[in-house]
Amino acid sequence: MIPTTLNESNGRRRADIFWDGARVRRIGIKLMASLFLVAVAAPDVLADGEIYGYVSSTGTVHVTNVPVDQRFGEIILKPRYHAAVSDQELEEAVIRYAREYRLSPALLLAVMKAESSFDPTVISKAGAVGLMQLIPETAIRHGVRNLYDTRDNIGGGAKHLRYLLDRFHGNIRLALAAYNAGEKKVDRYRQIPPFKETQSYVKKVMGYYRDYRSQELDFLATTSGVAYR
Repeated sequence: MIPTTLNESNGRRRADIFWDGARVRRIGIKLMASLFLVAVAAPDVLADGEIYGYVSSTGTVHVTNVPVDQRFGEIILKPRYHAAVSDQELEEAVIRYAREYRLSPALLLAVMKAESSFDPTVISKAGAVGLMQLIPETAIRHGVRNLYDTRDNIGGGAKHLRYLLDRFHGNIRLALAAYNAGEKKVDRYRQIPPFKETQSYVKKVMGYYRDYRSQELDFLATTSGVAYR
């Protein structure tokens, strides 16, 4: 539960939230500002779209839409992932398909970051499209209708990742290698293929995966109230 108060200030409705520093250090003040947007249900409170905040000497973070003194500085919110995709739409799709295909949301985010840097419009030289960089053959196999649709693309990528994890008995590194180089290449070498691109790809995704895993509980706590099981 986010501690929130509503007050009147200079004829305007003012909303304030505050949270202890330990949690904020994990998720960052900008995410706190995003939580502020979610926590405050009254549209008129946020009519101006400006958010201000500061961290007190005790580590408590204060966020408001109406700064009452000079301690408050404006927080500039930018898209968490990419300007071409809605944060909410992406996160809801990640949660939905992670649950449906028994995946860690962190793994889906890690693959997406490595594949497209969260740009839904990117097309590779090989013809891979969108957030999860699906080639048409893979899209057809998994019933993806629109490669440029955020939900369809993430759903197709999640389904393919689940298929690869099952095929390689839950070995994440082999599944990632197959996602990059193709399952036949992994079958041939019975390990991560000796291709510089593939080996670098697996290492990169695993690094992102570790990073997202460390943030996963906070991510799940702030995405539409949906819990991953």
